[in-house]
Amino acid sequence: MAEPILYYSLSRFFKEKFGERIRRIPVDAGLGCPNRDGTKGYGGCIYCDKYGSGTGLSFKGLSVKEQVELYLKKFEKNPKVKKFILYFQSYSNTYAPVSKLKELYDTAFIDDRIVGLAIGTRPDCINPEVVELLKYYQKKGLYLWIELGLQSKHDKTLKLINRGHTFKDFLDAYELLKKNDIPVVVHIIFGLPEETDEMMLETVKTLADLKIDGVKFHALYIVKGSKLAELYEKGLYKPIELNKYIELVAKAISMLPPETVIHRVCSEAKESDIIAPIWVTKKMEVIEKLRKYMKERGYYQGKYYKASK
Repeated sequence: MAEPILYYSLSRFFKEKFGERIRRIPVDAGLGCPNRDGTKGYGGCIYCDKYGSGTGLSFKGLSVKEQVELYLKKFEKNPKVKKFILYFQSYSNTYAPVSKLKELYDTAFIDDRIVGLAIGTRPDCINPEVVELLKYYQKKGLYLWIELGLQSKHDKTLKLINRGHTFKDFLDAYELLKKNDIPVVVHIIFGLPEETDEMMLETVKTLADLKIDGVKFHALYIVKGSKLAELYEKGLYKPIELNKYIELVAKAISMLPPETVIHRVCSEAKESDIIAPIWVTKKMEVIEKLRKYMKERGYYQGKYYKASK
């Protein structure tokens, strides 16, 4: 009997869908966020840096087109990769008038080898007009998905981290996207302040019941200059330990439907940018330890998944 696949990775999904390797090109469109500009709040989430995650290349003055050209040139060094997906990553990439969004997205399609579009955003930045624009790109034959930053299903936590949206906002956005056949990848964070193991796994159980298309797991890390850093320095926050994180991710994966694509199993950060925990800067070591843990304990994706009626 064949050994079960530990989890349905994004690379496996790409190979099945496109028949070959695919690379994502990260794009920083320079867009804002409603909990930074005063619409929902100021300062962003307590864990954010000035770039809102991502490359920060827009902040450094590079246009969308220049960023795509930069990464295409870099990735061309690997002859095995011949197709690419644009990944609008930094901040909230549907937070602008639809006309501006279309201009930004269109600007990035500078090469026929670009076959898809992935857009990271917030649940409260999804509306019918945005959905119509997304469907426009689907109709052009591009593979497209939306990445929604949920982080936690618990409104108490969302308020504590200054997220600026509720779990209901997420459910409304998710329903609108799925009703229009747009795949949704959900980001969640383990190690958020005051969250217990049970709370974190409750978020996973809820996503499993929704049968989300994909998920990204993150460990909360402390970026220099963030509000979380202030809490850490005052002794008011303790980051999640590696062994606990691996245990939780293994359990979480086993709770998800086998067809949910696992886009990411751990965060990735530069040691020069963060205060703690330093283990998040060693992505491949974390992945290897997770796989070893799952094999030793008999975990695999879908093992404990029970479809809701």
